[in-house]
Amino acid sequence: MAVDFLTADQKAHYGQYAGEPNEVQLSRYFHLDESDLAFIAQRRGDHNRLGIALQLTSVRFLGTFLTEVAIVPANVKEFVGRQLLISDLEVLAEYGQRETTRREHTALIRKYYGYHDFSEWPWVFRLGRLLYARAWVSNERPSVMFDFALVWLLQHKILLPGVSTLSRLISEIRKRAADKLWRRLSSLPNEEQRANLETLLQIPEGQRTSEFDRFRKGPTTISSPSLVLALQRYLDLRTFGIHKLDFNKIPPVRLTNLARYAGITSMHKIARMPQGRRTALLVGFAKAFETIALDEALDVLDMLITEIVREAKNLGRKNRLRTLKDLDRSALTLAAVCAMFLDEELPENAVRDSILQQFSRDDLTEAVSVVNSLARPPTDQYHEEIVEQYGRVKRFLPKVLASVEFASAPAGAKTMDALNYLSDIGSSRQQILDDPPTDFISKPWKRLVFDADHRVQRRGYTLCFLAALQDSLRRRDVYVPNSDRWGDPRSKLLHGSEWSSNRLQVCRSLGHSIEPTKAMTMLTNQLDAAYEHVAARFDSNGSVCLDHSGKKPALTISNLDKLDEPASLIDLSDKVTALLPRVDLTELLLEIQARTGFADEFTHVSESNARVDDLSVSICAVLLAEACNIGLEPLVKHNVPALNGID
Repeated sequence: MAVDFLTADQKAHYGQYAGEPNEVQLSRYFHLDESDLAFIAQRRGDHNRLGIALQLTSVRFLGTFLTEVAIVPANVKEFVGRQLLISDLEVLAEYGQRETTRREHTALIRKYYGYHDFSEWPWVFRLGRLLYARAWVSNERPSVMFDFALVWLLQHKILLPGVSTLSRLISEIRKRAADKLWRRLSSLPNEEQRANLETLLQIPEGQRTSEFDRFRKGPTTISSPSLVLALQRYLDLRTFGIHKLDFNKIPPVRLTNLARYAGITSMHKIARMPQGRRTALLVGFAKAFETIALDEALDVLDMLITEIVREAKNLGRKNRLRTLKDLDRSALTLAAVCAMFLDEELPENAVRDSILQQFSRDDLTEAVSVVNSLARPPTDQYHEEIVEQYGRVKRFLPKVLASVEFASAPAGAKTMDALNYLSDIGSSRQQILDDPPTDFISKPWKRLVFDADHRVQRRGYTLCFLAALQDSLRRRDVYVPNSDRWGDPRSKLLHGSEWSSNRLQVCRSLGHSIEPTKAMTMLTNQLDAAYEHVAARFDSNGSVCLDHSGKKPALTISNLDKLDEPASLIDLSDKVTALLPRVDLTELLLEIQARTGFADEFTHVSESNARVDDLSVSICAVLLAEACNIGLEPLVKHNVPALNGID
């Protein structure tokens, strides 16, 4: 694997200053506390104190000691010099005159602050083990792993090795993880499966492309033939039997990455790979693309059903516009008849004769027939036009039912019963179905599913099932176990030992008992008590009522009126307020600190044991400034050391 993977910025920032640190970095890495000042004060001369201070702060920030302190940025020198009360920074030139001084100071810093060489045991082993675990279970780029290793070394006070040393370590670890992946994948298939996988890289006689290239290409159109081809692609990949192998010890992200690589790599390049690596790549390809092919086939199915419904609605709208004149003419005729019937000036026994004088019986019969044939019920969603698409559906539905394994949650049991029934009758040509499951049929579909004799018509039943299947698949009431996008979402929940190890934490965070029976009983009792409480007061509650004027009952809730506070409550509130002492907000925060000591939990970012005098006062001031959004300036008190210069 390549060793030179670092970016220009990573090379520029590794163990050296690439520019002046900002204010946040200065306060985090270059601040000197009392312990630092006491350590630095033991040196003689301003040049030694300033030099060792720069070495100390630089190793915190860079992770390595400086060979020449003169390269330290000017703002760092000024920031450190102000803390040491050294105004003449030119004295730093004397620090580099003796090489032994720099070596002695670095040795003192390493001993006093606990810095270690990278080569010391067990730091290389610990970092290598951590990087190997990340390389095995993730798909991180080497540059990301390099940044992670750099942060880890800084946190554990390990002096940075050479940039090539760390780069080489990461490359070797990534190679070990890749070799492990090749070995495990290549050992999974048997000899017959290996031979079958090798045929993917062969170009059959009379063709221009291999099976490998064919399997990489997914569907590009939304049509019945395209869906059939997508399903056949899935079945062909399934014949290799890779889905039967045990991939539990292979991280899913590595398989995904392998499939992505196989999807863009030339077949000829794969054919030239060594035997073990080629077999591993083909195994990962077959495993990943089997799922991909199934997902893409189901995507085409979903989009095809949507297209059928859309085209049916468009056709229905066109037909309705085309017949609108006939419907209007018949409706106006019947409206005129109704107007004559409602005319109170005509005697009741003369209404019929008057109507038949203006309109013949045939005209009225034709008008009624036209209205009945063209008018649509409010719940109609162009189901008749959808049923007319049965010719398209029967081209792919048998293939779908025979190729895809469906399963269902309890909410999808009715749709699943219809699916199993249609799978059993297969390609039978019977148009009247014998005792099929009908619980899933909604009211708008019933007039198209059942004929005049209440028999089930196959065309309407099939289209109604297809609409229900799409709805159930989208809600995952019906799912496909082998699919990724259309699978069971419950399979991603914690199970077995994983649930046992995390059950206590999950239940506590949700406020439930770890015993499922107790948790369900508690929730049931709460719901039952709330329902009984509402039901007992429903009839006498004037703010809530049921409106039965529409087709469905509607719940109406009136706005709640404001309740006036009684005089006794107002008097009690005034007395409690009078008893409360008037205290400044800052004093309240400091009293809480005195009682709880919460500010003692704050530690320095680079030195966990570093403390300054009255640090709790400074922390309380910063918290108050942030909480009240007033900034630090109002809290600065020059006569209080803890509040002097906190900005």
